[in-house]
Amino acid sequence: MSGDSPVEPTSADLADEIGEVVRFDVVGHGDGVRVMHVVGEIDTLTAPVLRDRVYEQLADVSLLVLDLTDVTFLGSAGLAVLVAAKDEAEQRQCRLRLVPGSRIVTRALEATGLLTLFEIADGVPQALEASR
Repeated sequence: MSGDSPVEPTSADLADEIGEVVRFDVVGHGDGVRVMHVVGEIDTLTAPVLRDRVYEQLADVSLLVLDLTDVTFLGSAGLAVLVAAKDEAEQRQCRLRLVPGSRIVTRALEATGLLTLFEIADGVPQALEASR
């Protein structure tokens, strides 16, 4: 056994770890409309990053579509971020529309009774079509 003491992870280590667990791709779709595609796990580690990314987008849009099709885990922290994002969107007088896209996300929203709280679309094209 060595005498080394545990090293606290640095913020760079944390960013590297988060980068392997979740990714965000944002695409503009005309004036004031963006789609944020979320890929990976939304848990207690990644939920704050999701919140920050969503709030950044809400500052500049009239409609933000959150494409959750490739979310592989959605925990309670992620659900809380979605609810907070909806509230933030309403305060900023813009719209937030979700594309659950997978049974994992839909089941989490249904089980918590949150599915009816959000504007839901079956896919990104439908979410964008509803904005026209």
